[in-house]
Amino acid sequence: MVVAALGLAALAGGCSTNHPAALKPLPKPKAHHAVVVAVSSPAGTTLVATTDGSIPGSPAPGAPSNLVVPGSWYGYPSVLPVIASRPNWVEVRLAQRPNGSTTWVPQRDVSLAVTPYEILIDLATRNLTVLYNGTQILSFPVGVGVPATPTVTGDYFVAMKAAAPSPGYGPFVLVTSAHSDAITDWEQSGDAIIAIHGPITAYDDSLIGTTGAAISNGCIRMHDADLAQLGDVPAGTPVDIVAS
Repeated sequence: MVVAALGLAALAGGCSTNHPAALKPLPKPKAHHAVVVAVSSPAGTTLVATTDGSIPGSPAPGAPSNLVVPGSWYGYPSVLPVIASRPNWVEVRLAQRPNGSTTWVPQRDVSLAVTPYEILIDLATRNLTVLYNGTQILSFPVGVGVPATPTVTGDYFVAMKAAAPSPGYGPFVLVTSAHSDAITDWEQSGDAIIAIHGPITAYDDSLIGTTGAAISNGCIRMHDADLAQLGDVPAGTPVDIVAS
């Protein structure tokens, strides 16, 4: 659940050397803050919207605002995947509860750019795959939620890359927009956010092994060396969690 060092006492969570090697080094993306004029992106990529402070959100293009999209979340800028567009409007995913929340925002209120990455997590095979421009480039075994506190399925995104609160969390933490359905208040934080991080303990690291394991309160746990290869994945990158 969210990492305390961030003031995110909410992470739902918590390397052996025999894990499979990466297929090839992770490519570095172009700067994700570059403005894109057209509301479109090349095949295999995702358009992302960065807000300039808090902005209004509407249930439909041109409709009156019914919520405020915060300019930041836990101190990190809001970088949100775009899932649809209409003239002068874009529909974006939100990081806040409930899971799957979306809203329409005026295009003038955001800067648009592209991320070439996508993360796919398969809970059945306990595997995390990274795609670059639609092509698989990395694949790793992972720890997922136990039956009592399962990892949620759905379409989410990387909300931020945060410093690890302790060595057990690995080199950094990728905080996602997913929230636990089984836990609503982790350690009195007011939330329970799903993150991708290190194995926490050497024992859990050994359980992940080469095939993955159900060991967490919902977070995705990785061998430290595997997690380190995700360091260039930017905020806004889609994270699709399936149970197939």
